[in-house]
Amino acid sequence: MAVLGKIRQRTGLLLIVLATALVVFIVQAALENGFFGSNANHIGSVNGTDIEAQQFMQNVAIIEKQGQGTSTTQAMNSAWEQEVRKIILTEEFNKLGLKIGSEQLINVIKQNPNLAQNPQFLNAAGQFDENKFKESLKGIKNAPDQTQWLQWKEFEKNIERYAVEQMYNTMIKSGVYTTKAEGKFEYTLENDKVDFDYVTVPFSTVNDDQVKVTDAEIIDFMKKSPKKYKSDNTTSIDFVLVENKPSKEDEQAMLESIGNVKVQFDSVPNVGEFVNANSDIKFDSTYVTKKDLPIDYQEELFNLPIGGVFGPYVFNGHQCISRMVAKKGNASAKASHILLAYQGAPQSTATRTKEEAQALANSLLAQAKANPGNFAMLAMANSDDPGSKNNGGEYDNITPGQMVPQFNDFVFNNAVGTIGVVETDYGFHVIKVMDKYNAVLLGTVAQKIQPSDATIDVIYTKASKFEADANENADFAALAKKAELEVIAATNLKGSDEYVQGVGSQREIVRWSFNEDTNIGDVRRFEVPQGFVIAKLKDRNESGLLPIDLARQQVEPIIKNQKKAEIIKKKMNGNSLEAVAKASGASVQPAMGVTLKTPNIPNIGNEPKVIGKAFNLAAGKTSEVIEGNSGMFMIRTKAVTKAPEAASYASYISQYRTQNQSYATSMAYRALKEKAEIKDNRAKF
Repeated sequence: MAVLGKIRQRTGLLLIVLATALVVFIVQAALENGFFGSNANHIGSVNGTDIEAQQFMQNVAIIEKQGQGTSTTQAMNSAWEQEVRKIILTEEFNKLGLKIGSEQLINVIKQNPNLAQNPQFLNAAGQFDENKFKESLKGIKNAPDQTQWLQWKEFEKNIERYAVEQMYNTMIKSGVYTTKAEGKFEYTLENDKVDFDYVTVPFSTVNDDQVKVTDAEIIDFMKKSPKKYKSDNTTSIDFVLVENKPSKEDEQAMLESIGNVKVQFDSVPNVGEFVNANSDIKFDSTYVTKKDLPIDYQEELFNLPIGGVFGPYVFNGHQCISRMVAKKGNASAKASHILLAYQGAPQSTATRTKEEAQALANSLLAQAKANPGNFAMLAMANSDDPGSKNNGGEYDNITPGQMVPQFNDFVFNNAVGTIGVVETDYGFHVIKVMDKYNAVLLGTVAQKIQPSDATIDVIYTKASKFEADANENADFAALAKKAELEVIAATNLKGSDEYVQGVGSQREIVRWSFNEDTNIGDVRRFEVPQGFVIAKLKDRNESGLLPIDLARQQVEPIIKNQKKAEIIKKKMNGNSLEAVAKASGASVQPAMGVTLKTPNIPNIGNEPKVIGKAFNLAAGKTSEVIEGNSGMFMIRTKAVTKAPEAASYASYISQYRTQNQSYATSMAYRALKEKAEIKDNRAKF
């Protein structure tokens, strides 16, 4: 929240408002010209309340400005959720007659440290002074320039809304009550236990190809639980990407160009200046080890003599020529260590004394020297350093001065293979010097390989021809194959999406796929940073249910298991566990002390239906075949042990009430949102 005393200095907000001007101007022009169609004056509606596009886009611009790295689409989605929540909850507040008066508003302000602790509003005793606050507010209200007053009124609305929402949440939480019976039930779920024997035949024993699932079966399954498998409207497209790639002729021309640079590179006195004048990537004065060089040219580059030049070579889309500037020995190292901390050392939780730590370090040193190859295992078993313990105590690319002095001196002053003990503030370290690295300083002229104007013309012509052919020929895949292009599928695009698989942030493509004027089968070309995308609208899902390809991932395993259950049932013949085990090739297994709170069968997993049945069978009784989560079961209950009556269930009541109260407000809003009539036109923007 803003500080009232600094309202006069709030130029930041004014800058944000100014920054939105261009967005608003564009949107307003679009609205006036009917660019977005008949519903262009609003971005959507909630229970009949329109969300006006112009104000909405101002909010989007503010969110985008305030959130570094936030794209317009991300800002739009955030603003949408805020607006939907605001409308839904405001309706509830109005129904309940929730509002706050001026005195309540002051109380809320007093709780805001940014306002309540502002020196401008404090009295001689250092307490918040309502009169000072009101006088300051009066001055802003009566000022000739009403900008600050309007800003305050908007801020005040936010305060009021926050306060009312807190009242609303408190009312919901207050309505959550937990009875003694519920507390007792939680106690029994956790403490009643059952022992039983079981036979199980897993679903995995039936091959998937024995139980095919059709699209129609998936749709019928979802229709039985439409809320569970509800989906936003989606679209799917197929597209090809005609990339802006340089031709072989372009690469050859680049070779000739950079070859001229190479002639001069041999003898220039200042490598850094020459690189900066001729390269697309500026000179980097960092020394690098061999493994940090381009893998295909490591040997040639690392072994260059001082002043030697290598290239041209291609790396990361650039034609490169490198010159050896300098070499440095012992530039970095690799070492493993075992830290033995002691009580009182920084960041230590160890309970051993300093003397005990030193004795253990000397013992481990002897073991390491006797068997150097076992150092990693010793580190994993004994080290108190969580940063290296799990990888055998290893630290790579250690540079001089990176570690504490004693550690640093041992590593850089000893030969590879040396093992010893040093003491630092953190404890005793058993250290093994694993490797030493030399480093080199290279000057590299790197010129990005770009397509020539002629190549760009060829690429544009190819993309345009493919678009024209695809508009006349229904077989998109055949055309792509003939043009030696790959068809990429982008499925389940939502109207609020920004990214398209394979080409990144492409809001325009998403919007086109949802446009009312775009029909299934339509083709359109889009210019993207990588080149040209030619997209074909493949499908629209407006059923309100998950698209088939997405639903198949969730629903197909369930239907398959249902079909497998029927096959397995036929194998599980018999009236006893032993008979069923013999008929199905399974074995009788025990399960001991299982609870309803955690209905897991050891080595099997979560099986609440099976556990529930076990609790409801009399001792010695055998169940029918039960369909579980992982397979088919038959069980025989051995004993149900009831928990003794507790003296008090207060802790269970409190825990259950706290848990339910934490869920209550979010669940209430979710229910209101599911019930609300929401019209979403974001796909048009």
